[in-house]
Amino acid sequence: MTDRIEPPETACRYSVVVPMHNEEAYVQPMYAQVVAAMQKLPEPFELIFVDDGSTDRTLPRLAELVGQDPRVRVIRLRRNFGQTAALAAGFDHASGEIILAMDADLRSTPAEIPLLLDKLAEGYDLVSGWRRDRRHESLLRTLPSRVANWLLAKVSGVQMNDFGTTFKAYRRELLRELRLYGEQHRFIPALANWVGARIAEVPVSDSPREFGKSHYGLGRSVRVLFDLITLKFLLDYITRPLHFFGPAGLVGLGTGSAILLFLFVRKVFYGVHLFVEHGPLLLLGMLLFLSGLQLLAMGLVGELLARTYFEAHQKPVYRVERILGAAHLAGAPR
Repeated sequence: MTDRIEPPETACRYSVVVPMHNEEAYVQPMYAQVVAAMQKLPEPFELIFVDDGSTDRTLPRLAELVGQDPRVRVIRLRRNFGQTAALAAGFDHASGEIILAMDADLRSTPAEIPLLLDKLAEGYDLVSGWRRDRRHESLLRTLPSRVANWLLAKVSGVQMNDFGTTFKAYRRELLRELRLYGEQHRFIPALANWVGARIAEVPVSDSPREFGKSHYGLGRSVRVLFDLITLKFLLDYITRPLHFFGPAGLVGLGTGSAILLFLFVRKVFYGVHLFVEHGPLLLLGMLLFLSGLQLLAMGLVGELLARTYFEAHQKPVYRVERILGAAHLAGAPR
């Protein structure tokens, strides 16, 4: 198979994107339930499966669906790149005006897709499912998830209860604004909020997994802390990194300078032997002074890199929702 599958020439209204990794038992049930739900809608749809380097019989079973249903498309990744990359591949190859995403394990019910679409029709750009009732899971799974969701809401400013679910509906124009890296799929609402998207969530059911084992573990929750630091920097300081490094740099530089000035006075006017009487304090002052300089230098380098990035990619630092008036007149900004 090729690296990139071009979207079909005939556009459809809906694209359903389902990333899969070693989910052969769910291929047929997932297909049947999604088709049953989407056929109730009057507009055409497509179903995109992204095989994220599966090593079982997921790909052959997906290939059978392609031969049976022209609405099914399969994107095979060369290796297991992770869920974020699989979702990004599905989004890039989707041709629908509205794009739905969900996991392959049927914990989210495809029959509830209309709930997301009805909310999206109210004028939102992104609607996410909220797994409000998760009583079938142990406290060891739900407690870290609740803490992570609370932290994400505080850091991002997006008042949502469930950031972790893949079950979401997007407008195509929103996804054009987002580029996903690392494990940022759980941060999509926060990134969407940064570009000014209207976001909502609706309660959905959450069923226990029937086949295989979950790819999510407690170790993944621990990594959320590092993801939160990355998210905070991306949301608040991507266009002004000096504001991130600068305060700490100024504190270090100021404190170090004060210590060194104090020691200078002691040496010049009182003749004390600095290494004998104030050795540790001298080292601390030098360390703080040099660290402060380094942090300020990092901030300045970050400013240069940010300017280079936005100018090289011609990325505006703002997002326009609409323009009213005669934008074609001479002298109007382009």
